[in-house]
Amino acid sequence: MSLIEYKKARLKYEFLEKFDAGIELTGSEVKSVKSHQGSLDGSHVIVRGGEAYLIGANIPPYQPANAPKGYDPVRTRRLLLTKKEIREVADREAKRGLTIVPISMYSKGSKIKVSLAVARGKKKFDKRETLKKRDAKRDIERTLKNNL
Repeated sequence: MSLIEYKKARLKYEFLEKFDAGIELTGSEVKSVKSHQGSLDGSHVIVRGGEAYLIGANIPPYQPANAPKGYDPVRTRRLLLTKKEIREVADREAKRGLTIVPISMYSKGSKIKVSLAVARGKKKFDKRETLKKRDAKRDIERTLKNNL
């Protein structure tokens, strides 16, 4: 079960490969994510200095009144990957036109994980085609349901 999803990712990107990573969060951020607060819209992953970071994810404090002074909800968060996985991610990111996008955050036991995808951005006509296919599939399912 996902706690936070990047719902427009399937429309904006074509996923080539998916993988999972841990994420380094503070205690109030964990509570906030577990209560389904936050947004992954517009966020992406970069690799610098042998470490992977999630940029642009908005996770507000669980209790805004008790948040520390200077708390930044859009701060850069470190992803927990092995050295081998970081090398693979960096190689894929280096390819022209590819980016690493978070799809969702979910809990696995007491840990919070991030589902990531190596993705290629879609052009406007590709997005229109995706919407047309989705509408056609919905119409077919609706007619089949009504005929039964």
